[in-house]
Amino acid sequence: MYAVVEAGGKQHRVTPGQVIEVDRLPQAKGSEITFGRVLMVVDGEQVTTGTPVVAGVRVAATVLAHPRGRKVIVGKFRSKKRYRRRVGHRQPLSRVRVDRIDVEGASRGA
Repeated sequence: MYAVVEAGGKQHRVTPGQVIEVDRLPQAKGSEITFGRVLMVVDGEQVTTGTPVVAGVRVAATVLAHPRGRKVIVGKFRSKKRYRRRVGHRQPLSRVRVDRIDVEGASRGA
């Protein structure tokens, strides 16, 4: 069983027990969160898609850490003007472990 959830404007395919990195969440490390925007649920051969979300489905997860992503180097350059700039950026992330997918009261966990 897996679900497609929306977190931070991005979509993630999650299964129970999986560890994913999403954009930084305001919750503290060790706290439990729920993703309410579930776009699709697949249970064996049964596929349920939402319009836009699937009603009655929640994905419960635990926040493991708040790391930062890999450094991305951005360079600016203007030809014939002696203008060069080099800037780095590290995206703040949250690492979460998916505990279970709750489908209309029935819990499917790892």
